[in-house]
Amino acid sequence: MPNPKRRHSKARRDKRRTHDALSVPATSVCPACHEPKAPHRVCPHCGTYRGREVVEVAKTK
Repeated sequence: MPNPKRRHSKARRDKRRTHDALSVPATSVCPACHEPKAPHRVCPHCGTYRGREVVEVAKTK
């Protein structure tokens, strides 16, 4: 197996890693309860999706 003759610089290493960063997950506001939720998903707080209740959510104190 061939081995590198010269050491790669920090700039070259960091250029390769520019696409490795994680992006922040997208959020939207639920129109029913105004809590943040993932887009195109049932709201985990109130259980509604597109204006109607889809999932029954247990009420906590």
